[in-house]
Amino acid sequence: MIPKKTYSNSQPFPDTTRLVEPSLELNSIFSHAELLELVHSLELKREIPLKYGYKGPGGKIWHSFYQKYLIPQWFQPANVEIDLLQDNFDYINSQWLTSSDSSENYQRINIIDVGAGNSYPVKKLISRLVKLGRINKYIALDISQELLNVSKANFTQWFPQVHFESYRVDIENTPISPEILESEDIPKIFLHLGVTIGNHQDRSKALQNFRHSMNHNDLLVFTNEIGVNSQWDGIPRGGLKYHVDGIYRWMTDKLGIAAEDCQLVRKYDTITDSVTANIKFHRHYAINFRQLGIDKTVEVLADEEVTIWRHHKHQIPELMEELATAGLEIVHYSCNKYLSHIMVICQVAKSVST
Repeated sequence: MIPKKTYSNSQPFPDTTRLVEPSLELNSIFSHAELLELVHSLELKREIPLKYGYKGPGGKIWHSFYQKYLIPQWFQPANVEIDLLQDNFDYINSQWLTSSDSSENYQRINIIDVGAGNSYPVKKLISRLVKLGRINKYIALDISQELLNVSKANFTQWFPQVHFESYRVDIENTPISPEILESEDIPKIFLHLGVTIGNHQDRSKALQNFRHSMNHNDLLVFTNEIGVNSQWDGIPRGGLKYHVDGIYRWMTDKLGIAAEDCQLVRKYDTITDSVTANIKFHRHYAINFRQLGIDKTVEVLADEEVTIWRHHKHQIPELMEELATAGLEIVHYSCNKYLSHIMVICQVAKSVST
């Protein structure tokens, strides 16, 4: 659980305060409930949750970043997610050939891809399962409708014979609806790739929501970076460099923050033990959300920072503790050859009743 940070802007601001109103376009990008959460987090935690960076223009920004920097090409032959799925395929595929509760064989499974993005990381996995006749259906879940559209276009082109469904879901806020998951007698693989678990504002809540979505026959497969966050060398790489740049531009633009009034700051945050990217304000701002239907003005002081991106690397003992707290247990894990990333396969803890 990430500690909450609270702020007080009870002191009057100087006359140099800039009063702005965010773009009306935000009403078409976010639901009213999402806007309320965004404003609440901005006011009390000085953070815009990263999950909202994937909505609206953010979906295109992320997809462009993925296509340019993460898809294997001649100058970049590997993708750590795809490689880890390949390395763990035999374990994943063998889990339901015989049920642990009986001699019944489970030949078909459902894939629930949470934070599916463009679905590219699962392409080889699905291809192998299709050849074995193991796929019942593939369900893509994401907070961003824009990315679900990309997922559908890609997946239905690659695998027209596989039943595809997609839904907007925020795993950090709620478990997955039983109406989406439907049949309880078909085992499910919940995928949460892209080291997304390390990006959540509240990892504990996300893991608990996975647990409440799962039955004892299901598996959760996720990836994250491993290491010590405080040892970050200060050099932005990957998403911290290229993805953050795009998020920063569209966030400041839609909130009405002038380019000369802020800068992008990347740093290690001791409070959350994470590497973060922040909007640092150079002058006092009052952001009035009234025209978006929220009677709230959020004031930000000069030199204050608002987090728009975060990532937390895990150390394995810490990871096991977080899973145990959520009612999950590791059944298998492996690291890549550089020991920089881990793929974790877990299930509902045997001591937990469904």
